[in-house]
Amino acid sequence: MLRYFWILLGILGLIGIRVLEDVIFYDPFLMFFRSADHSAILPDFHWGRLIFSYLLRFGLNTLFSLLIIHFLFLKKEWTKQAGVLITLIFVIVFPIYLFCIYDKFQFGYLFSFYIRRFVIQPLALLLIVPIFYYRKKTQEHLS
Repeated sequence: MLRYFWILLGILGLIGIRVLEDVIFYDPFLMFFRSADHSAILPDFHWGRLIFSYLLRFGLNTLFSLLIIHFLFLKKEWTKQAGVLITLIFVIVFPIYLFCIYDKFQFGYLFSFYIRRFVIQPLALLLIVPIFYYRKKTQEHLS
């Protein structure tokens, strides 16, 4: 029962981040991308605050994602592997997104939009859980 409490807490944490994103995080691009207007003017922003806010959001998303993964599978090694995978995805995608901002999204609006999703949302969780579930079922079948 306690296991499901921690999973629920992780899910509620991720939902809370999403619901309160306007309040908790500095992200002037929220409205830019919500408008879905390809000709919208880029908002003014401060690089330092923006990067710090994205790193904070990544940290919180990762914490709650790892909480979910840990209590879904109860394997410490898998939780560590998930942490490495999530961090690796962020380390690859975050500089690309920062370049898109620097380039004023000239690389492509939709490309930037979807790259941004990997930065601000816990999409890696949606990839890792099915992979680990398949891994678990495969190991059970082989035993």
